[in-house]
Amino acid sequence: MDGLLLVDKPAGITSHDVVDAIRNIAHTRRVGHAGTLDPFATGLLILGINKGTKALTGLVGLDKTYEATAKLGATSTTDDPEGIIAEGPACPHPDTDVIQTVLSSFLGAYEQTAPVFSAKKVGGKKLYELARKGKMEGIVLPKKIVTIHDIALLDYRWPNLHFRVSCSSGTYIRALAKDIGAKLGCGAYLTELRRTNIGDHRIEDAIALIDINEKNIGSRLIPMI
Repeated sequence: MDGLLLVDKPAGITSHDVVDAIRNIAHTRRVGHAGTLDPFATGLLILGINKGTKALTGLVGLDKTYEATAKLGATSTTDDPEGIIAEGPACPHPDTDVIQTVLSSFLGAYEQTAPVFSAKKVGGKKLYELARKGKMEGIVLPKKIVTIHDIALLDYRWPNLHFRVSCSSGTYIRALAKDIGAKLGCGAYLTELRRTNIGDHRIEDAIALIDINEKNIGSRLIPMI
């Protein structure tokens, strides 16, 4: 049993939980994934099984597409619903034209600051580990140039802003939501996130984790060429 498996990850579990589930179903320890999704996020997770794990390195750096919902007028310590939520600064509710203008301003390359609660390392320590221990004093958050290839407004009804974004690998959509809120002057944090594409791989071709079993997993594998 060798190949790639496209899984539709549910909310509420980690990407490693998905790996563990597939290990049990496939009866092998040689299972890995290309690109972590946060526990609250759903969508496309590409797994490699046995010889398929060798192909994962080439998939990690592919462009990705997400559908996301940001809540305006509030902030989160983790930039997502798992943190401590606080009301943002008072501001007029932006109209659709303003939203469109702000979203478009992120097109192309921009310098993005890594979220405090992320796996980025500073001094050999992961940021989320330092944050949880209250050791962030004097820590300079890493910055990175990322590329937004396309960003489109899908729906906007204050305070919820639903958008689609295609971006370079390594882009934090949580950080993008925070930056959108900052430009609007009202604050924002991500409430929903769904990954729909990794390179040419699409969520439409994935199978829900709950539907995978020993009988059908072999037929769902993308074979190694």
